[in-house]
Amino acid sequence: MTIAYTAFMSLFGLVFGSFYNVVGLRVPKNESIAYPPSHCTNCDRRLTALDLVPVFSYMFLKGQCRTCGSKIHWVYPLMEAITAVLFTAVFLKFGFTTELAVGLLFVSMLVIITVSDIAYMLIPDKVLLPFGLVLLLLRFIVPLDPWWDSLVGAAVGFGVLLLIAVLSKGGMGGGDIKLFLVIGLVLGTAGSLLTLFLASFIGAVAGIILLRVRKQGRKTPIPFGPSIALSAVLVYLWGEQFIGWYVNLFM
Repeated sequence: MTIAYTAFMSLFGLVFGSFYNVVGLRVPKNESIAYPPSHCTNCDRRLTALDLVPVFSYMFLKGQCRTCGSKIHWVYPLMEAITAVLFTAVFLKFGFTTELAVGLLFVSMLVIITVSDIAYMLIPDKVLLPFGLVLLLLRFIVPLDPWWDSLVGAAVGFGVLLLIAVLSKGGMGGGDIKLFLVIGLVLGTAGSLLTLFLASFIGAVAGIILLRVRKQGRKTPIPFGPSIALSAVLVYLWGEQFIGWYVNLFM
């Protein structure tokens, strides 16, 4: 049955990944996530069910619109596949426990903010606020040990990022600061700080690669949200192993 449940979670993730693309692209523009229905942004043709099968439609259509031939951005199938992988990983980690609800909501939020940050370099409050409130409630139902660590983690995550923003005179976006508040709720104090460390490293490496590929200057802004999201997932799923490895290596 575990194989069947895992397959179900993967399909579940694919479907929701497609929806999260819509949310991440429309919410920052204050557009409805229901209307207009999914359509080609070039020829405005309404997409049919065959066009909307997550990942597989992109492969079958060779990344092009069936009508006008315009290219479909690779971010769409990538985020669908990533969501499927994340849903599966969370299920394999926690199974049918109460923490599963926390994990699925957490990775869902991270997928949405990644899409919006890649597209617009913006992490919208309309995404963070509802997810943050629900995750806060769930952390009282499924508390960390000790229970108050989620509150301290939220304060530390928010405070450290705010301090960095002040000292760097705007080098850190407001969305990133509020995102770390939510991350602190889920991961606690140590997890929040570890996420910041990993995100800084991943962001620096990714930034260097992107700037060289695009042949742009060092002052070119690069979205930090995807690096934070990746780091938060790694810490959520394997944070204890990271901390244990660090302690054994340096202590």
